[in-house]
Amino acid sequence: MIEIWFHGRGGQGTVVASKILADAITKEGNYVQAYPEFGVERRGAPVFAFIRIDDKPIYDKSRIYNPDHVIVVDPTLVDAIDVTEGLKDGGLIIVNSDKKPEELGFPKKFKVATINATAIAVKHKLGTMAAPIVNTAIVGAVVKTLNLAKIESVLEAVQEGVPMKREENAAAAKEAYEKA
Repeated sequence: MIEIWFHGRGGQGTVVASKILADAITKEGNYVQAYPEFGVERRGAPVFAFIRIDDKPIYDKSRIYNPDHVIVVDPTLVDAIDVTEGLKDGGLIIVNSDKKPEELGFPKKFKVATINATAIAVKHKLGTMAAPIVNTAIVGAVVKTLNLAKIESVLEAVQEGVPMKREENAAAAKEAYEKA
């Protein structure tokens, strides 16, 4: 079983990203659970989403405490909270950042990858310049980096799972997939 923890902020599409990722993985024949965790819902507040992936039915409905991988949708969270809490040694941290992985200062026991999902979202006019919606770009990078699904499954999940700007979101996911 693979367990993934998303860290984001309200309004960035973190929960939608986890759902799109789950839908894409399901299209490949795997079992998936995806669920969010947040307090009083408000724009900018920390939001967590969890995903479990397995090739057999998943019966564990508890919160994930020791993820295999962590996805950081909002790079400001790297300095605000411990995004590595519970992360297994050797786990991969994927961060939406324009910095190089080694610039982020994570302990050497973790692998780190970065993708500038913000720039991709802005390029495809997803959200606003001040508040870009980076979810589909993050999903594209995650599936490529972790080899979780084919881009075709992601594009199909985007078409089915985003309420607006489907073509722009699909283009962002594909661009991030290709850059990852």
